[in-house]
Amino acid sequence: MSAQILLQGRLLGADEFLLSAPADKDNRAFEARLWWVALLGDVLPRALLAELQLPPLLLGSAGGGRFLVILPDNARAAAAGEFLDKVSEALERFTGGVVRIAWSATENLGDWTVVRKRLQDGTRASQKTHAPAAGFFDPFVPAPSGDSIPRGLRDATGIGFSLDFPALLGIEGGQHRWDLGRQASLENISLTRHAARNGDAIASVKELAKRAKGEKLWGMLRGEIDDFGTRIRRAQSVEEHVQLSMLYKQFLAGEIELLCSQGDYFQRVTVLRADTADFAVYGSWDALPGFARELQRVFAVFAEENLKELPGGEAKSITMATTLADPGAAIARVWQDSVRDLEIAKASDKDCFYMLGEVLEWKQLNEAAELKDTVVQLNEEFRGGKQFLSQLRNLYKKAETPGAGPADQERLMARAVRFQRRFARVANRKEREFQKLRSHLMKEMAGRSQRGRLKLRPEGLVALEWARLAED
Repeated sequence: MSAQILLQGRLLGADEFLLSAPADKDNRAFEARLWWVALLGDVLPRALLAELQLPPLLLGSAGGGRFLVILPDNARAAAAGEFLDKVSEALERFTGGVVRIAWSATENLGDWTVVRKRLQDGTRASQKTHAPAAGFFDPFVPAPSGDSIPRGLRDATGIGFSLDFPALLGIEGGQHRWDLGRQASLENISLTRHAARNGDAIASVKELAKRAKGEKLWGMLRGEIDDFGTRIRRAQSVEEHVQLSMLYKQFLAGEIELLCSQGDYFQRVTVLRADTADFAVYGSWDALPGFARELQRVFAVFAEENLKELPGGEAKSITMATTLADPGAAIARVWQDSVRDLEIAKASDKDCFYMLGEVLEWKQLNEAAELKDTVVQLNEEFRGGKQFLSQLRNLYKKAETPGAGPADQERLMARAVRFQRRFARVANRKEREFQKLRSHLMKEMAGRSQRGRLKLRPEGLVALEWARLAED
């Protein structure tokens, strides 16, 4: 009796395809490509099993542009390779050679770590450059991919697959079809696709910017589970590998969908991606920090309850970054910037949040939110407006400049003291409460170090900028 075969596949070039013309400037084209890539990763392994007339129960995992399926014998594995060859050729033709599939198969024999290594080695080998085919050096003619991807994938009730489709996927028809819904099942593809609305249409980024309080900006929030790949590599069996993949994917999809249904985010946040180990949403800039704080809180509870038996800290924390943008900015450009900002956060630490040029621990973000509320309250009493907050923010930024000498530091500190004293000139009926808030704010934000240098805590700088942006 032959051993079962494990087949692992991976989509290559998807990120480059997302950012190529016309999606680099056309928001509708970008979102169409994004949903096409997300659905393709879920549809391909299901289409493979359907082509081989195998039950969907043999689907191991799918998400993040990767999939794992279980095949009963070598004959089916060979047929699967032929099918994936055809799909890869269609993808390369459709995307102008940008997107293709790399895969490998091996028998499920021996320790899982050894099996996984064989799969990884085989996948890397299939990524190597092949000998140029005939016509490789002919002038490149871009494929009309922007017009071939079906629009409306976010709102579709079902998805079809066929090698005859220009983009392999279609909302209508298809050799094989699956329903799209929120609840995952063997016959259904789960999709987190909440979108803020403007009537019957999806709200544009310009509309979401108008819904922000204070500055009319929008932003993108990205998050990634820390060291998820390491946790998956430490799995002791293929069953544990599949279980962990599904556990994280269902958590992110379910919690993000639930958060988006709340009043603070329902009409101000739109989901772009909710994958196995990462997510991306965009919306009114002032809604994103609260969204991030709540999701991190829920993830900490999830990790404590579901992952306490797993050794080590891998995949038990989450890092996020928020990137602000003007109303006219293209989603593709902000997507690129958000990738950079998330990398900055990950390079600085784990279990942290990047916002307004600073990397904060989650505790610091909570403190920044409280400080921001205090600054707003004091500024309303003082009636200083945006100009006062901008001046105070710039003052502290100059004080923290590494190149500032002792004389400059003393001069800036004197200016800071004068700024702080101006708060005390406000007289009202709640003088004692006002002075208490002022003292608390100054204590939390600024002070002297041992060398007499004026320092501002990172959360204080974020709070100042946050308050300035939130000022109507």
